[in-house]
Amino acid sequence: MKNKKIIYIIGGVIIACIIGIIIFYNHGISAVSSKDEEVIVTIESGSTASQMLDTLDEAGLVNNKLCGEIFLKLNHFDHLQANTYILNKNMSLSDIFSIFENPDVQYIVLSRLTIKEGTTIPEVAQSFADILNISADEVIKQWDNQDYLQSLIDEYWFIDESILDADILYPLEGYLYPETYYITELEPDLKSMTKLALDMMDQQLSAYQDDIEKMGWTPHQFLTFASIVERESLFDEDRPKIAGVFMNRLNKDMLLQSDITVNYAWQRTGVDVSVAHTQIDSRYNTYKYTGLPVGPISTVSKVTIESCLNYEHHDYYYFFAKEDGTVIYSRTYEEHQKVVEENKWY
Repeated sequence: MKNKKIIYIIGGVIIACIIGIIIFYNHGISAVSSKDEEVIVTIESGSTASQMLDTLDEAGLVNNKLCGEIFLKLNHFDHLQANTYILNKNMSLSDIFSIFENPDVQYIVLSRLTIKEGTTIPEVAQSFADILNISADEVIKQWDNQDYLQSLIDEYWFIDESILDADILYPLEGYLYPETYYITELEPDLKSMTKLALDMMDQQLSAYQDDIEKMGWTPHQFLTFASIVERESLFDEDRPKIAGVFMNRLNKDMLLQSDITVNYAWQRTGVDVSVAHTQIDSRYNTYKYTGLPVGPISTVSKVTIESCLNYEHHDYYYFFAKEDGTVIYSRTYEEHQKVVEENKWY
């Protein structure tokens, strides 16, 4: 009897161990998350299955590396293909390696759309045009279509009738979030690509919706303010302080006198703004019109959004950027003039 009990106990322990190992293994090769979170993974040409596992592990797509190695020994893959893939943290190793062996176009990155921080619509339009094989002018023309713009106003909470103002140069200026987007469509169209950038802006701004409302601004006004700070700031550490300068001027009903807005009105670049330039009759010209310009003047990054929401409170009303990007702040016009005389480099 004792021997039988011992056998039963040993058998039970073995079975429990086997069950434990199976549970451990199944968890190790299962998805790392139940949430929908895309991850871009590039599998280099000539990679072995083991090297692919290493890449997945580095990308945070493997629960347990040992279990992954066991998975590869238990399964045989003959046609794993190198490519840049859009995977997801809710995919198991079995799902992922099935994609590697029989790639579906929906998981393959066919092209990349990059929208850079602080760029303007003509520059952004060129990035779209390069992928779509059309001219930048055609992109801009479609982005100016009134029916299309109205559909965006109806779809997105942060877009309102302000973009239809006749004085706006480019209705979608400032609304396309700067990011690298991965295109999986064989024949993408402008609307689907534009939606990627607008959806990302929706995602980014939604986190700050209450904060923007507390500032007493519409999203259009906030993006307009933030775009000026974006273009006026070379270094991230200066953004909250420069935002504070412009906020001080707005609170005093002073002209913002931002050279960047004057250049935008002229659709020119550079830092040298003449007195003649500041005479342009444009609602982007903050030397002529008080308050914010009629609309944003560039794309806006997350760091700038946060810098504007958490702008620095101080008593500076002027700033000047030296040639190396160092910014000198002044409280009075007299101080500012002295700084300019001593440091002007253009």
